[in-house]
Amino acid sequence: MKKSHYARHIPILIFAVLYSIGLRLPSLAHAAMSPEEILRKADGARGNTEGVEWEIEMTSVEGGKEQNRTLRVSARSFNSLAEFLAPANVKGQKMLMIDRNMWFVKPGLSKAVPISPRQKLLGGAANGDIASTNYAGDYKVVHATDDTINEEACHLFDLGAVDKKATYDRIKYWISKERLLGVKAEFYTVSGKMFKTATFEYENSISVGGEPRPFISKMVIRSAIVKEDVTTMIFRKVSFKKIPDAMFNLNLLLK
Repeated sequence: MKKSHYARHIPILIFAVLYSIGLRLPSLAHAAMSPEEILRKADGARGNTEGVEWEIEMTSVEGGKEQNRTLRVSARSFNSLAEFLAPANVKGQKMLMIDRNMWFVKPGLSKAVPISPRQKLLGGAANGDIASTNYAGDYKVVHATDDTINEEACHLFDLGAVDKKATYDRIKYWISKERLLGVKAEFYTVSGKMFKTATFEYENSISVGGEPRPFISKMVIRSAIVKEDVTTMIFRKVSFKKIPDAMFNLNLLLK
């Protein structure tokens, strides 16, 4: 007995439906996540891990003048230690962040100097920009909507600082829906004036529990006031590693 036209095509139709659902599973899973969970996922590609080390090559063009810095950053969770490697006049200087408190240490100083993550480091980059990112803890989602960046569907979160320890008062943050990575940010003053923007790339990879994960490779900060002022941060030599407690001991840094 011959199968009907529809019966012959049922297996193909079932396969097509299952294949379509399979392709959409990550998107469906992401859709069920809260804004806070999405932020935590995005934080993970910007230093929020069990232990990671990287170097940053910073180049700033401000007022037509170029400056450069090279730093090594060791981070665990939201604590981080940044050591300046170059140029020679800043080599050996360090910045330590513990639980959103920050200190500056340099050779010859007898005690650490408290500093703010908001203070300017180089060009458009603030001290907090080089540390492990904790947007999920430092900001609350005031408003959430959808948007598109370079034809990529994104969550657009309007973030407000939970207190003055956060690096910025307000951020508009675009996170890829598919990749769960931050792709663009706009930074605002308390009065609502945008003063700079940033874009992010993730060509680095680290292995966490045997699973490869994308990690930030480039951050470009542009002034919203002087368009020619640009600060570029290249993240390189990224490695997942055990960071000892002593790394974040302020007293040991002074010895």
